[in-house]
This record gives sequence, C-alpha cells and structure tokens, in this order.
Amino acid sequence: MSKSYASGSGSPGQGPIGYSRKCLAIDVARKLGSEDVLERLNELFIRRGVPKYLRRGNGPEFTSSRVRQWLQKMEVNTLFMEPGSLWENRYVESFHGKMLDQLLNTELFDTLLEAKVLIERWRVHDNTERPHRSLGGRPPAPTVIASQLPASATLQQTVAEYPRHCTKLS
Repeated sequence: MSKSYASGSGSPGQGPIGYSRKCLAIDVARKLGSEDVLERLNELFIRRGVPKYLRRGNGPEFTSSRVRQWLQKMEVNTLFMEPGSLWENRYVESFHGKMLDQLLNTELFDTLLEAKVLIERWRVHDNTERPHRSLGGRPPAPTVIASQLPASATLQQTVAEYPRHCTKLS
C-alpha cells in the first residue's frame, strides 16, 4: 500500500485534502503512480471544480512530466514542499499522524480489499464524526439529518424555528 496526498506528501494510500480539512479520497493500492494521481485529480476536479493552486509533495507520482503538463493545461498553479520540510503542510502531517495512530498502527490487513474497506470507513468517520480540535470540536463535514417537514402547516412553522445544524448521533 502506498499513500500520496495531492496537497501533501507521500506515505500509504492517496488522499487529496482541501483547505476544508475534509479528506476527499484515499486510494489504496500496492503501488500508486502518476496515472493514479491523474485519474483521482481528474475525478476530483470534475466533482469539486478546478482549484487555482495545488500543494504537492516531491514524490515521483507528483513530479512526473505527465502530471506537470496536465496541471499546466488545467491552469492549476503548483506549490511545492521542500524535501524534509514537513511543517510546510502541517494539516496533512497531522492527518497522517491521526490515521497512523487510529487505524494503520492498530489494524493488520489480510487483503487489499479489507484495507480499502477499513480505510474508507475510517476516512468517512474522520470527516463526519471525529471531533477536530482545530475546528472547535466539530468534524470537517458532519452528517446532517435531513429534515422531513410534517404535513401540518403549524408543525412546519415549529420545525422551521429549530436550528438546522443538528448532526447525526451514532
């Protein structure tokens, strides 16, 4: 398993992280290369829009001429981290530490499929449930309970008076 972050450095999985601190994806494979990076970035750009800047590490999957040329065609400016300067992307380093402490150091994956399932489960939990100190104890993307309006107009008005930022309890 190998990990590279589109806004960070490399270690097991591929997980671009935006300024929202929400982990958008983690790709798990025995080896990830520039084609994997291009595939994931393309999918994220379609889904979330093309960013003006992309902070990236200096791993070969990010420095390949194909990735550089593609980003240039997409008019995305790149911000490089100096090798050995982990503090330049402290959010990703913090994310790596949490992932190591809470998942990778506690699990022994028997298969690649098991790793994919458990890592994705952890990613969703980290985004929607785990409190983040930097966000005032809130998760980056809390699961919101969809409001279902009652049929009665009186009850609809009562429901409208309650705050809409309730999060799902589990």
